[in-house]
Amino acid sequence: MRLIVAGQEAATASEFAELAFGIDVELFAGADDETTDTVVRLDVARDVLHDLAPEPARYAKALMRTAERRRPLGWKAAA
Repeated sequence: MRLIVAGQEAATASEFAELAFGIDVELFAGADDETTDTVVRLDVARDVLHDLAPEPARYAKALMRTAERRRPLGWKAAA
């Protein structure tokens, strides 16, 4: 099955979401090799979230929730 949005063919589900909703999936979900820029990315994602239409905003919020569950927990030593 081919996924075509606005005359462009999407190769993956992420590309389909980007074409259909007009959002950058990595902005809201993060990347697997993400390091220290997580805080900055999440700040920008929250700002963009306020400007989105309702349907793309729901999808972006779901991406952010899923990304939070997927991140490994880091334990800090007690001070």
